[in-house]
Amino acid sequence: MFTSLQSLAPSLPLQEDFVYHWKAITHYYIETSDDKAPVTDTNIPSHLEQMLDILTQEESERDSGETGPCMEYLLHHKILETLFTLGKADCPPGMKQQVLSFYTKLLGRIHQPLLPHINVHRPVQKLIRLCGEILAAPTENEEIQFLCIVCAKLKQDPYLVNFFLENKVKRPDPKRPGVEGVREDLASPDTGQPQAEGQAAESPEEPKSAAAQSNNNNVNNYNIVTSLLNLTKSPDGRIVVKACEGLMLLVSLPEPAAAKCLTENTELCELLTDRLSAFYKALPMSMDPLDIETVESVNWGLDVYNMKDDAAIFTGKRALISFLSWLDYCDQLIKEAQKTAAAVLAKAVRERFFVAVMEPQLMQTSEVGILTSTALLNRIIRQVTSEALLQDMVYFLLGEEKGPETLASIAQNPLRHRLIEHCDHLSDEISIMTLRLFEHLIQKPNQHILHSLMLRSLEERNYLENKPQEEREPVENGQDLEEDPLFGDDFSPENRLSSPDWLSNSPTHSPYHAKPDGKTEVHKIVNSFLCLVPDEAKSSSHVEGTGYDTYLRDAHRQFRDYCGICQRWDWRGTPKAMEKCDLDSPFFEGHFLKVLFDRMGRILDQPYDVNLHVTSVLSKLSLLPHPHMHEYLLDPYINLGPGCRSLFSVIVRVVGDLMLRIQRIPDFTPKLLLVRKRLLGLEPEGLNIDHMTLLEGVIVLEEFCKELAAIAFVKFHTSASTSP
Repeated sequence: MFTSLQSLAPSLPLQEDFVYHWKAITHYYIETSDDKAPVTDTNIPSHLEQMLDILTQEESERDSGETGPCMEYLLHHKILETLFTLGKADCPPGMKQQVLSFYTKLLGRIHQPLLPHINVHRPVQKLIRLCGEILAAPTENEEIQFLCIVCAKLKQDPYLVNFFLENKVKRPDPKRPGVEGVREDLASPDTGQPQAEGQAAESPEEPKSAAAQSNNNNVNNYNIVTSLLNLTKSPDGRIVVKACEGLMLLVSLPEPAAAKCLTENTELCELLTDRLSAFYKALPMSMDPLDIETVESVNWGLDVYNMKDDAAIFTGKRALISFLSWLDYCDQLIKEAQKTAAAVLAKAVRERFFVAVMEPQLMQTSEVGILTSTALLNRIIRQVTSEALLQDMVYFLLGEEKGPETLASIAQNPLRHRLIEHCDHLSDEISIMTLRLFEHLIQKPNQHILHSLMLRSLEERNYLENKPQEEREPVENGQDLEEDPLFGDDFSPENRLSSPDWLSNSPTHSPYHAKPDGKTEVHKIVNSFLCLVPDEAKSSSHVEGTGYDTYLRDAHRQFRDYCGICQRWDWRGTPKAMEKCDLDSPFFEGHFLKVLFDRMGRILDQPYDVNLHVTSVLSKLSLLPHPHMHEYLLDPYINLGPGCRSLFSVIVRVVGDLMLRIQRIPDFTPKLLLVRKRLLGLEPEGLNIDHMTLLEGVIVLEEFCKELAAIAFVKFHTSASTSP
């Protein structure tokens, strides 16, 4: 209520000035019959600006949170309601622009909370509905500025968003619509006193809670979202970016009612997915995978590209940047979104984009199409960072199954099966691209990826022999190394790991000690890998800078990174107790490891680049800080069950084949050294060398064994240093 006239005496001139400017505006409508002259030809803009200045000055001169007489006048006389009506009629022409600007500046300049007042949030809500109605309207800039200031205010006080969830059943507005009704109201005498009871005591209103709004079955409108969505279709890129920023603010509001309304009663899901699909479909059917991989990252708000100034232009680059930019927006929006809204939005992207648009491309039979779509998927995997979108993308790629794989069940998920099979495709390009895809995938911070691809097959440790020691038969897989002359005590000592610095800190009973827990000492593991390749097939010692130390440094850094990713997962530090394992169930290594082991077994007969990618994926898996993965991939001394194979047993078979083939190739070691120097750029390319694929395969095999030895050593020392 208004305070007494005496207490207002010092401020009376300011209030009189405010009323004067408002009366000047109202008199224009009372006295002017020509509504066609533009508003810029009148004094209305000046009077509105003066009113804003007075309100700002009044607030600065009063205690924080105290409402001055000018602001009370604005609220009690429903000035914002009147301005809305004039703006809606756009009378005189350009008035809508002026009203939008006035609302924006009022909300932006005044620090006290205005939106809780019914005579503020109600006209604000009405004005919101006018925004985005007409595409490319002359008021677009003012509309987006107004909407963004409202979004900013809601971000400051998220509970206020409940004022802006309107029931779709509209109540009749008792006020007469249109300018004529306003003219009659403005012509009535103004006493400067509060209006009739029920309208006078204008005080901040409490927004209805989510529970209160859900008591009726009517659906709510989220008009500010609808208006912003309309403005994302503007031909003006700056308007689009501002509208996207506004949506980013709104999805992050923690109010459950707003999140529910956002995903159920607006077209936000459709906007994200339809535009993503449209950008994807605009890409050329065939693109160079290297172009897709190396094109610069573009943040969604900075999608500016000048074809004339681009020296690295290629067909489809503009379209690719647009797609990646919008993908970045979807990813960031879902990352910022309230949790339940994020899950709904991510599921929409999965169903409406990944399944509907991408899956047919990935399942096609055209090699060119497979290569392009796989390269695009690889780029998407690298770019996605939001937890919810990553989860739905992983479910799309690998399925949601959690139980152990069987050989009969590997084709149940057609896309997963096809992608894994593409790791062993007839086309080396497709194989390499798909291997790169999985290499990036297994480094993403998502537990289901590793569980689906590997861990669910190793959960029961049923790759181990389930017989007492005295009943075990001689093993052919190469894992019974104590009896193998290749690894016996009489093996040449210079090939063993002998540096005291590497083992000086090893505890007597380490995680790898054979006694009393049945595990293997680390120096035995390291030596097993370092000694796998016979001397005549080794060439790294003849070339500087290709020693074991480099792998130690890399393994230490990579293992630390992996531990950072996996630390929040419920991975136990020790293997599941044997007595709790179902060792009688048949073992299947899983489709993914099967394909990798098959390719590893052909390392001497595959192209160099394919071998590099196969061993790179296997080394990444070996780095995982999971006890079953470590045991299965890095312990050469485990006793495998009948028909089971491990990474070490696969390599042993390759080495056995190599030793037979070496004998049939004259000057094998000099040729091997020449090939290594050529690969390192130390020797110029010359005449073709016979058995080039085999020689390159031997070099990759030697380096891979050194890398596995380094990984085993680093994992041992890390676990030893962190154990109590």
